[in-house]
Amino acid sequence: MNHGALAGLRVLDATQVMAGPFCAMLLADLGADVVKIEPPAGDSTRTMPGASGHDSPSFNAVNRGKRSIVLDLKNIAGRAALKRLAQTADVLVENYRPGVVAALGLDFATLHAANPRLIFASISGYGQTGPDAHKGGFDLVAQGVSGIMSITGEPGGRPVKAGIPVTDLGAGLFALVGILAALEHRHRSGVGQHIDTSLVEAGVALSVWEATEYFAGLGIPAALGSAHRMFAPYQAIRCADGYITLGTANDRLFRRLCDLLNHPEWATDPLFADNLTRVRNHDRLAAHIEAITVEHPRRHWLELFETNDIPCGPINNYAQVFADPHIHAREMVVDVHHPVLGDMKTLGSPLKMSGTPTEPRRRAPMLGEHTDVVLLEAGFTAAEVASLRQAGALGDDSAREGRKDGS
Repeated sequence: MNHGALAGLRVLDATQVMAGPFCAMLLADLGADVVKIEPPAGDSTRTMPGASGHDSPSFNAVNRGKRSIVLDLKNIAGRAALKRLAQTADVLVENYRPGVVAALGLDFATLHAANPRLIFASISGYGQTGPDAHKGGFDLVAQGVSGIMSITGEPGGRPVKAGIPVTDLGAGLFALVGILAALEHRHRSGVGQHIDTSLVEAGVALSVWEATEYFAGLGIPAALGSAHRMFAPYQAIRCADGYITLGTANDRLFRRLCDLLNHPEWATDPLFADNLTRVRNHDRLAAHIEAITVEHPRRHWLELFETNDIPCGPINNYAQVFADPHIHAREMVVDVHHPVLGDMKTLGSPLKMSGTPTEPRRRAPMLGEHTDVVLLEAGFTAAEVASLRQAGALGDDSAREGRKDGS
């Protein structure tokens, strides 16, 4: 891909599972040449449910558009090869537990000394510093530590995590922002830098309204179900055949809603007269609204509210999401062919760029598919590649069915 916004940039992706691979995949969508550095067994997502050998839909979901090489970093020759690759790379992304890359001699200080332009992004569970830096990182744990689980779910219910791995994905997005900012700084200064972010910090940083509530002295934020802690009525509302979302986030919209529900007096009721009182009494207000909305099915209310410019929407399951004509019109479902998995659908890119469009239709690589060609591009001779293979630095080719060198 040579037309993307990041065309010409070489990224080494020494990450596994979710946060790091997601970050690096977005760089690949934007046109960077992303080389995934995998251990001989491959990224663990390669063997998730639905896998065929070393390939799975889960791996493809966060590794599209990359090239894969196998380097055994427990092998001294493998570590030396990565150091050599980093000398001409623009970015390296890693998500090892803090201290591991230093023990391997692959930390920022070491690689930066050989390549001062290198941007080195670390994604971990808790960050590179602080009393908990040594702990491992998992999205579920980070959602608990960062407070997300304490405000998710219905009031009085068991703690619930967000349905998507929000701290994993959030950390990947924050790392991406840091990398893009560091690239701009390098454009001016010629020097790279170390980026340090974590799953826990992503969870805390995304808790914007909750932090505001607490810092303002309004108490410890609690679970509100689908309700919003700053606006009301702004939540899921029950109808005769299920639920819809209703987002009347200001006085003007609330008055219009009251008129549509034939209760204009709510707009002047002291309990609901302004947003602050509506938030305080959101449960009572929702009960008043639902006493009316349960009389008709969702379609009735959606048509009425949409006709009158009241923000609302259906609550779709994923079969409905991926059948939605708007989602297809926005190319959020794309077709991909994989030599092992066959034809499959995957997510498109949410970024629509007029001059440098993203390209999410490229499949993920097979394990070690590009080992030889990447090393040769980086200046290794054929004899040096053979020596690395003999030393065990490139893993066991015989264990990887269908391996291609790209040559």
